[in-house]
Amino acid sequence: MTISIVLLILSATLLGGLLGAFIVKKLTEARVTSTENAAQRIVDEARKEAETLKKEATLQAKDNLYQMKVEFERDTKETRRELQNFERRLLQKEENLEKKGDLFDKRESNLSKKERAFLQQEKQLNEKETHLDSLIQKQRAQLEQIASISSAEAKEMLIKSLEAEARHDAAMLIKRIDTAAREGARKNSRKILALAIKRYAGDYVVEKSVSVVTLPNEEMKGRIIGREGRNIRAIEASTGVDLIIDDTPEAVILSGFNPVRREVARLALERLISDGRIHPARIEEIVDKVNQEVEASIYEAGEQAAFDAGGHGVHPELIKMLGKLRYRTSYGQNVLQHSLEVSFLCGIMAAELGMNEKRAKRAGLLHDIGKAVDHEVEGPHATIGADLAKKYGESPKVVHAVAAHHEDVEPESVLAVLVQAADTLSGARPGARKELMETYVKRLQELEKIANSYRGVSKSYAIQAGRELRIMVENDKISDEESVMLSREIAKQIENELSYPGQIKVTVIREIRAVEYAK
Repeated sequence: MTISIVLLILSATLLGGLLGAFIVKKLTEARVTSTENAAQRIVDEARKEAETLKKEATLQAKDNLYQMKVEFERDTKETRRELQNFERRLLQKEENLEKKGDLFDKRESNLSKKERAFLQQEKQLNEKETHLDSLIQKQRAQLEQIASISSAEAKEMLIKSLEAEARHDAAMLIKRIDTAAREGARKNSRKILALAIKRYAGDYVVEKSVSVVTLPNEEMKGRIIGREGRNIRAIEASTGVDLIIDDTPEAVILSGFNPVRREVARLALERLISDGRIHPARIEEIVDKVNQEVEASIYEAGEQAAFDAGGHGVHPELIKMLGKLRYRTSYGQNVLQHSLEVSFLCGIMAAELGMNEKRAKRAGLLHDIGKAVDHEVEGPHATIGADLAKKYGESPKVVHAVAAHHEDVEPESVLAVLVQAADTLSGARPGARKELMETYVKRLQELEKIANSYRGVSKSYAIQAGRELRIMVENDKISDEESVMLSREIAKQIENELSYPGQIKVTVIREIRAVEYAK
């Protein structure tokens, strides 16, 4: 029993081992088959990937080859184009060389022809020269035979004759040159002296255009104005002068460009004030009387000036104009007194230079005669004065000196330069002149003109005697920032374009006005 069990156990064990071995074998075979399949699949995938990479490499290689081909073709075209251009330039140069060669050949041919012609002409000239020499020898022999003297003796006689004639001509020339030199030296010395005197310069001055009449009291202003302004209108109509009545205590101002009218108005107003009867009829009566008296005093002043300057035979109209200069101030000087000073200076210098003293004094006296009417006639007073002098019978030299004393025409005589010099000296003496009002007013006008030329400027005023320029701008066109730039730009333009003393303050004013009505 026990053996059976053992055998049974052994049999079962053996059977189990065989069965396990069989199962292990099957499992191993299945695993090998699975491994082989996996390996085959990996190989197939690797083969497919290799083929894909091969195709991609082939395509990349083809692309690179294509790019290289395109670049090569492009470089080839550029090289071919450069070669064609180079070949074309070579052909052009070759053609130019051929043309130059042809031209050179033509020139050489022409030179050869000209050279042959020149040699032929030279040969002909030599033949003619030889023939002329023979003729001269024959003529010389004939002359010696006729004159019975040799050529050497004839030459000596001719030289002596020419020498004597040359000495005589030289003596005459030396004498003429010496005389001309003396005359030229005298003229040049006069001119140099006159120009040296002329070098003296003068300043500018203020010209008056108003007169002030003192009143005994403030009530007189009302009487001068009259009821509804009748008296003041009558005074202005009779005299042609503006009467300004302002806040100035016990004074009225007469304003007018004509100094004679202003003087008539001043005298007439003073008489009316002293008389006390001020009404239109009385005003006309007094103005007529004063006019006659002023006309008489003008003529007397002109006569006295002509007498003092030694100007005899001056036309009465010129005498009258000289008298008018008594009421005219130019450059801060009384023009009549200035004319007399110029006359005396011209006379002194003319005497020193040995010139006509009376003519020089006459030219100096009349040099500013145009200022008597320059407010009525257009043009420079020098030109106006020259026309008047010519009209009333003055000599051409005096007329030219009057016309040239401010270089409106070029000075052509020493007298003209003397008048220039004397005019400068009279105006430049100490205390004679200050600043020219015309220059002052012109500077103010130019300041306002510069400001008004800018966009957005509505008004501009030059104040403080030209030391400040006040500018009003339109607030809808100029902003606050732009007003700052505007003041800088205007100041810069003034610096560049104008000449002025000190400094000028430029003030730009921009304001906004709000208006509302209470109802």
